[in-house]
Amino acid sequence: MSITEAPANGISAPPARLYFGRVMHARSRPRTHRFIYRVFSMLIDIDRVQEAGRRSRLFSIDRFNLFSFHRKDHGLRDGSSLRAHIVSLLTEAGISEPRHIRLLCYPRILGYVFNPLSVYYCYDARAHLTTLVYQVHNTFGDVHSYVAPVQAPERDGRIVRQTRDKNLHVSPFVGMAATYDFALDDPAERIAIHIRESDENGPFLLATFDGEARPFTTRSLATAFVIYPLMTVKVMAAIHFEALRLWLKGVPFFRSPGKPPALASADGPSGGPRGNAIDPAKAPATSYPDSSNAKAA
Repeated sequence: MSITEAPANGISAPPARLYFGRVMHARSRPRTHRFIYRVFSMLIDIDRVQEAGRRSRLFSIDRFNLFSFHRKDHGLRDGSSLRAHIVSLLTEAGISEPRHIRLLCYPRILGYVFNPLSVYYCYDARAHLTTLVYQVHNTFGDVHSYVAPVQAPERDGRIVRQTRDKNLHVSPFVGMAATYDFALDDPAERIAIHIRESDENGPFLLATFDGEARPFTTRSLATAFVIYPLMTVKVMAAIHFEALRLWLKGVPFFRSPGKPPALASADGPSGGPRGNAIDPAKAPATSYPDSSNAKAA
């Protein structure tokens, strides 16, 4: 499909766009487990949210609608400036303030959303991707951000590959002694985010999101509601349903170690030790099961 809007990372890019696609999880041990769900995500310029809110009568900012974006669902989750929050995280990690920041997330649908992962794409004045912030939420209400400056060795064309130590308990069926290998592209006509989780015995879990761009219009939003009805409720329901399936398969259970000691962790731009904690007080404001036969729910 051809999108006539400017590239997502261009200075003249639209304030928001949609990505229709699917999420896939494939686990290889101690029991094989896989699933695919159809989903859509929104990429929004956090400095132009009000402009995005004027794109469709079906979409609102900080108020109820069929679709909506609420600042209090992100960042410090208190409705404060998202730019100020991201800049404070980057500053604490010794990273320069970006010119543009775009957030990939699910919107609220009929007032509800849960975002397991939100990604902030940070660009300099030349529209070069300089930093990624992976904000992870768990179902217990905890959140942790992985601040990851994009280093030259991590680039492979448009693909960025980064590794971070796990710092937030996410699933009771995965322990904390693990690492994430992120592989993602700079959003354009298509988007891809692949996350491989490994422990001392090697990789055991692959999670992916692959999507195709759609213009941020009333027609696209209406189509999204028809194709993905009540998607955000389904996300939370699917998390618990898949957890039940894992429990029935006898996958070991890991208790939560408690809330993370910091809101975020980061590498410095000079490539310092992985997973350096950011003080919350200073940051206010390799084989996997074949999934080709799995059906998208």
